[in-house]
Amino acid sequence: MNTLFESAPDFSQPLAVLKHCHGRIRKQLSTMQKLVQHLQAVGLTSDAQQAATAVLRYFDHAAPNHHEDEEQDLLPMLRASAVDDDLVLLNTTAAEIIDEHRHMDQVWQPLAVQLRAIEKAEAAELSAGNVHLFVKLYNAHMEKEEAIVTPMAQRLFDQEQMTQLGDAMRQRRGIAA
Repeated sequence: MNTLFESAPDFSQPLAVLKHCHGRIRKQLSTMQKLVQHLQAVGLTSDAQQAATAVLRYFDHAAPNHHEDEEQDLLPMLRASAVDDDLVLLNTTAAEIIDEHRHMDQVWQPLAVQLRAIEKAEAAELSAGNVHLFVKLYNAHMEKEEAIVTPMAQRLFDQEQMTQLGDAMRQRRGIAA
């Protein structure tokens, strides 16, 4: 069936959901970069306010769920399944991923303050340097997950583990089975 809108995968495909989230993250990162340019060129407009709202909505709500999916479910499940070289690689990678989540959150906090001010039309400032750093951190982080974690999970998880992961992700979002 050919549809006009791209549909998101459902939780029966949890790794596809995580990949889809990465696509949404990339979209919001791009919006932030455009917003910096927009504010410099045009100033505070209703489009700028709407962009700030969209970015805030994603990184204040959806991104924390995504990080919890990884930290509370995906990585522990992988640790329980991985052996030998996979386990060594996973232990190193998992520690880096968790540290990166904390670092990205630290960079996000001052950006969120600026975006809330833009959203409320109280200010027209968004730090280009902090946006650049946030984008750089997130892109490197997602590349690592897509190169190491996702392929490992695809290789190691059976259908029961995929169902368990998907159910945990769905429940985190308060979505009924």
